[in-house]
Amino acid sequence: MKTVRVGSRDSGLAVIQAQMVIDAIKKYDSNIEVELVTMKTTGDRILDKTLDKIGGKGLFVKELDEALRNGGVDITVHSYKDMPMEINSELPVVALSEREDERDVLILPANQGDKSKPLGCSSKRRMLQLKALGFDNIEPLRGNVITRLKKLDDGEYCGIILAAAGIKRLGLENRISRYFTTEEIMPAACQGIIAVQTRKGEDTRYLANFHSERSKIVSDAERAFVAALDGGCSSPVAAYAYFENDKLVLRGLYVNEEKNIAIKGIEYGRAEDAVKMGISLAKRLKGEAC
Repeated sequence: MKTVRVGSRDSGLAVIQAQMVIDAIKKYDSNIEVELVTMKTTGDRILDKTLDKIGGKGLFVKELDEALRNGGVDITVHSYKDMPMEINSELPVVALSEREDERDVLILPANQGDKSKPLGCSSKRRMLQLKALGFDNIEPLRGNVITRLKKLDDGEYCGIILAAAGIKRLGLENRISRYFTTEEIMPAACQGIIAVQTRKGEDTRYLANFHSERSKIVSDAERAFVAALDGGCSSPVAAYAYFENDKLVLRGLYVNEEKNIAIKGIEYGRAEDAVKMGISLAKRLKGEAC
């Protein structure tokens, strides 16, 4: 009997996302034995510093990559937005989920909060766009979703900004006070998409029920845009691709912090040109900033 060991971070949201993959494997073949292996990553352990100070979101995949290399697990499950732009060719991404809600959301305290407290936010991308919307008292906030919600409800913040996808997957949609449109806050590249990684050459046909080719196309465009700008996971650049009928649309945000420049742009094209679109839009926005 075939056994598939699924590696995941140990947070509540990560386990739910891993369970989505497990359910898809079981649907493909109920005879496959599936084991969940959870672990705490470096990014989960270091919570007193912002990600850009400790090496970026690649720290959320380090231990999981090692488990793949040494055979401790067969596949690993990630939020695609947390993965580095450069992926080891020996550990390819082999399946992507349908995209959940890509927007960012505002969550207020369960009880009456103190409006003098700061707004909690985990990324430069969000901070920059929130300031453009008139939010000025913003402080960094680390930890998994449940930890952040507890800090909010304990009175440390007047509100917090999180990804809608995670809140919905946790079944906490009732906590959402405001959805920001993608024009107000452009999402991180691949926000709302779950990625599955494995070792090169592995047979992963059992992921057929999980993979979305549509997510592959939009994520290729978004990641190509960010990569072309040398933007790591802690960079404030943002990208959002979607389909309008049969046409692929890519919107991007380029930020030059040294020059205090933020430029948005849009590119239209074909699905098969997703990567070219990302590179083209990046070059155009970078040129406009010069």
